[in-house]
Amino acid sequence: MSESSVLFEAHELKKHYPVKGGMFKPEQTVKALDGVSFQLERGQTLAVVGESGCGKSTLARSLTLIESPTSGELRFDGQDILSLGHHGAHELRKRIQIVFQNPYGSLNPRKKVGQLLEEPLIINTNLTKAQRREKARAMMEKVGLRPEFYNRYPHMFSGGQRQRIAIARGLMLEPDIVIADEPVSALDVSVQAQVLNLMMDLQEEMGLSYIFISHDLSVVEHIANQVMVMYLGKVVEHGRKEAIFSHPRHPYTQALLSSTPRLDPDNRVEKIKLEGELPSPLNPPSGCAFHARCRFASDICHKTTPQLKDYDGVRIACHAVDEDRI
Repeated sequence: MSESSVLFEAHELKKHYPVKGGMFKPEQTVKALDGVSFQLERGQTLAVVGESGCGKSTLARSLTLIESPTSGELRFDGQDILSLGHHGAHELRKRIQIVFQNPYGSLNPRKKVGQLLEEPLIINTNLTKAQRREKARAMMEKVGLRPEFYNRYPHMFSGGQRQRIAIARGLMLEPDIVIADEPVSALDVSVQAQVLNLMMDLQEEMGLSYIFISHDLSVVEHIANQVMVMYLGKVVEHGRKEAIFSHPRHPYTQALLSSTPRLDPDNRVEKIKLEGELPSPLNPPSGCAFHARCRFASDICHKTTPQLKDYDGVRIACHAVDEDRI
């Protein structure tokens, strides 16, 4: 990956939350993010996947500075965002926008579509009322919303239409990066494809870079260039989409992929059933966090945390891969 093509990068990003103990219990720490690193190239899509509770949404909030990371580095176009101070970070934040999971909860029900789209322009620009209206209407056309929708309220639309409104709102400031946090998971399968195709068309038209967060690998397969698999706040596998889908190496990635429906019989794989639940981040297991659910676990997995290592361009954190047992 050439340095000049890297638009956004995180290095050893951590987000820890203190949790008060009971009457006789000490304060504990939840390590929601525990050393996440990645690079995002211009015009590309990095998909972040994993079960609920693995830290995906915490990552989204940290990358947009909705919450400040506990430690680590965040670089946008070579600048360290976390060292810029409030004003500098605010200016950069306009270039990094987020689209939330639930189109039913992320839009103010008391505001009409036109008001929702113009609000970011009112806060962040000096455009006149006429210029804001013109820009909002142009964005509505881009995302496939009819002009008459301008004066309607969110409750008058279907889920797919609401998500189009949410996407349009996220693009009003013409950002470089859109962080999409489970943007299609609340939608019917038939509508998911429409919204994904829209996002891909907008990416090409506007030169957008996406960080696309999802628990559904079948969704990710359509839109991603890179895939980063997370488990309990850590990255366990990260590489090009083709490598991850054709030859997943980490047992967790293998299990996630095996549960993804495949139409092509040549691509179908043996279904791997994950036993047990995701461990509590309040009381994570020693060694590899995945060892209690892993069919390849050995003694070292119980005792020592595996480090991310490069295997032919794919980074994997797994003792079994390291020892060539997979």
